[in-house]
Amino acid sequence: MKILHQTGNSRLAVEEVPTPTPRPGEVLIQTAVSALCGSEMSAYRGADGLPYGNMGHEAAGVVVAFGPGADTVINPLTRTPLKVGDRVGVSAIAGWPGDDPTAPDPHFLAGRYTWCDRFTFHPNMHAEYFTVPAQACHVLPPDVTWEVGVLITGDGFGVPYHTSTKLARLASPEEQPVVAVFGLGPIGLGNVLMQSYLGRRVIGIDRVAARLDLALRLGAAHVLDAADETDLPAAIRRLTRGAGADIAIEAAGIPATARACFASVRKGGAVVFNGEQPALELSPSEDFIRRDITAIGSWFYHFCEYPRMLELARNGPPIASLITHRFPLTRAAEAYEAMSSGASGKVLFTHDHA
Repeated sequence: MKILHQTGNSRLAVEEVPTPTPRPGEVLIQTAVSALCGSEMSAYRGADGLPYGNMGHEAAGVVVAFGPGADTVINPLTRTPLKVGDRVGVSAIAGWPGDDPTAPDPHFLAGRYTWCDRFTFHPNMHAEYFTVPAQACHVLPPDVTWEVGVLITGDGFGVPYHTSTKLARLASPEEQPVVAVFGLGPIGLGNVLMQSYLGRRVIGIDRVAARLDLALRLGAAHVLDAADETDLPAAIRRLTRGAGADIAIEAAGIPATARACFASVRKGGAVVFNGEQPALELSPSEDFIRRDITAIGSWFYHFCEYPRMLELARNGPPIASLITHRFPLTRAAEAYEAMSSGASGKVLFTHDHA
């Protein structure tokens, strides 16, 4: 089979390797589509490359084989096992019930995989076949396309949806809250789409014109070019009659952007962290206490959130509009260049057998 190898220094190779054999509890999936994630770019650009292939962790395809015992693994949501031939999207995070069968992890049973005491992460999905634990698979109904399927079972729409569920717990004094999204990569654009669909007035912030234009098409009420604005918090206050945004979502993964989020929200506002980033200095007094600011972390999505995302895929926002580029695996260099340029939304690999 063909697999993409990230060899370091922005170099890639498509290699022929044996098709993997699923281990106990795993399934073998024939890939229909896989999606690039911004979190892959550090491995792509890094000097050392990866010894095992690629960091691809968003994919959908067809179940073609079981490892020992996988055909009896019960999905904690549907309480049913998989079948050969099932169309599935996969969660890169697989929860585990724990070692005591008489007292399984309650987060596993509830489908909150990222909260399990033990969970595993599964890359190498930019390939013709890959393996994943059976409990990480979401069955895709026939009316859901591969493209929508990979977005609602991966980071592309999963992170923005999970973020929206956390924000729903916050009360706002405004009838139409203002949400400032800092960083309009795929996750930031997904937040623009989701928050706009929820009726919020969205301000999109980036320094790439193509992404600012796409944010407007996805529902943003305003966009700010970070390359032109010397004081983004002041620009946001101008758009909000001096109050500031109700919510600021950090989706760029840059400490300076995180600090701008705190400076941009109103008193009593909230800052949400989506972008992975290094440590940064914040003041408990100035950034939190004296302005009653709430900070929220939002990582990946809960496995149990899939049914609602499926409903939104059928009756809600145009999720597939997040996709801007599609390539076969043989044109991987073009795909990563599109992602690296900052001028793309979601970038997909499609496979010949899909």
